Amino acid sequence: MARRVMPAAALLDDPAALFDLPRAASACRIVVAMSGGVDSSVVAALAAKSGAEVIGVTLQLYDHGAATGRKGACCAGDDIRDARAVADRLGFAHYVFDHETAFREDVVERFAVD
Repeated sequence: MARRVMPAAALLDDPAALFDLPRAASACRIVVAMSGGVDSSVVAALAAKSGAEVIGVTLQLYDHGAATGRKGACCAGDDIRDARAVADRLGFAHYVFDHETAFREDVVERFAVD
């Protein structure tokens, strides 16, 4: 199946085209992984503008309390708050999944051992 190529300006006029949805946007759901940064926030805004139902999700990977106030830690503290604020402002649900223990055990500790 050939994919159509559209100029960036056209994508801003029709954000649904950016997501290559299988049917009308109003009949679709887009789940956006939100880090709290600019890139994922822009994707979330474009998804919301597409007319699809949007759900934001963030994985909490570090201790929320220890990371509060630390910008750029990704996926804890202020970043989770920023992602939730974007979702609130754009009017869609946002969920946080606590994967701190699994991330520490399966990624951080394994990396440190290797």
